[in-house]
Amino acid sequence: MNTLATEDWVTRSLRAVWHPCTQMKHHERLPLIAVARGAGAWLYDQEGRRYLDAISSWWVNLFGHANPRINTALKDQLDTLEHAMLAGCTHEPAIELAERLQVLTQHALGHAFFASDGASAVEIALKMSFHSWKNRGHDGKREFVCVANSYHGETIGALGVTDVALFKDAYDPLIRNAHVVASPDARLARDGETAADVARRALEDVRTLFDARGKQIAALIVEPLVQCAAGMAMHDPSYIAGLRALCNQYDVHLIADEIAVGCGRTGTFFACEQADVWPDLLCLSKGISGGYLPLSIVLSRDEIFAAFYHDDTARGFLHSHSYTGNPLACRAALATLDLFASDSVLAMNTKKSATLRAALEPLAAHPQVRHLRQCGTIFAFDAVIDDPQQAKTFSRRFFENALRRELLLRPIGTTVYLMPPYILDDAELALLASRTRETFDATLEEVR
Repeated sequence: MNTLATEDWVTRSLRAVWHPCTQMKHHERLPLIAVARGAGAWLYDQEGRRYLDAISSWWVNLFGHANPRINTALKDQLDTLEHAMLAGCTHEPAIELAERLQVLTQHALGHAFFASDGASAVEIALKMSFHSWKNRGHDGKREFVCVANSYHGETIGALGVTDVALFKDAYDPLIRNAHVVASPDARLARDGETAADVARRALEDVRTLFDARGKQIAALIVEPLVQCAAGMAMHDPSYIAGLRALCNQYDVHLIADEIAVGCGRTGTFFACEQADVWPDLLCLSKGISGGYLPLSIVLSRDEIFAAFYHDDTARGFLHSHSYTGNPLACRAALATLDLFASDSVLAMNTKKSATLRAALEPLAAHPQVRHLRQCGTIFAFDAVIDDPQQAKTFSRRFFENALRRELLLRPIGTTVYLMPPYILDDAELALLASRTRETFDATLEEVR
């Protein structure tokens, strides 16, 4: 199509669509991509220009756009059952998905509660924790704990366990704020310290809080291994193992927010596996449906489920939405799990990540790069920008320069991160690395 068609799309979108996490006024100069179609790792605009989706469309698209195997599964499901309410009814896609996730947790987490998105999953986990304690006679356990700089969603309950001022300050009067404990971010290491040392210091902060408030605390929530919205803050697995031990000791639920870090992102299917522990509640979303349909899941331990199992309706978990356990979304998730099972995805990811890491390694010596780091298929580095005003505009400048080089990349502040789909071939990995470096240098030149 011609340029006029694209301009029409953008104009109509700006007039009618309120875009998420966006200051709409910025789009007076910041380009909107008029996405016409997707294929594999690439998005194509109205003029046929392509963009490598290096952030998996907000971390959801694991196996590429228009994946033929997921497409086929959805088309088959569409001809069978598009939706049925899950209250008083059940259906095969929801049952099979719950059973397969149970197996993947080695039967440690035995019950799946379905929702639509990550923030909803966090809300559910918080409510489950509080209500289960209440049902067991511990009404006083109604406080929550989150990690410094953590992000768990933008609904009111999720904002209470989020520690990012940009998202929560405007809504502070509405929020029930959680306790905030020190971050185990490995970038906080002092001279001579390792990531494990930082984790130990952070765990002592948790212990101090639990000593003081353990009887009132219902749960602690954490993103295992990587705090994504905090600028891909990575920590040692010993932190998760230490949290599990402390939560056991002080009778506090451990909630693992694996919305972004689950489904193979950190190198294992669940990030918690690398600490050899399981939480009491685990939240999944984003990649679980392969980037196709809204779906989130909360997995719980048997004892939490048992706290609600009673003749009294008021003791049940009274939470729902109309599309809970939607068959199409569940079928997309099952097709995604099939790809993991049949294609040796985790092993292939290890090889591809090593290739990408080697291609990015020259950035480690760049004078304006700090903390080049990797966890599974997540890569990040921090740009050193001395001028605060230039640092404030770095992300938008980088985004625009990346588009000119066929990349879709959106830094978090001055943190550049890559979270590509699992399907990139060697040529695409090389292109991603080289053009990331070119984009970085071009953006620094603008800043200068």
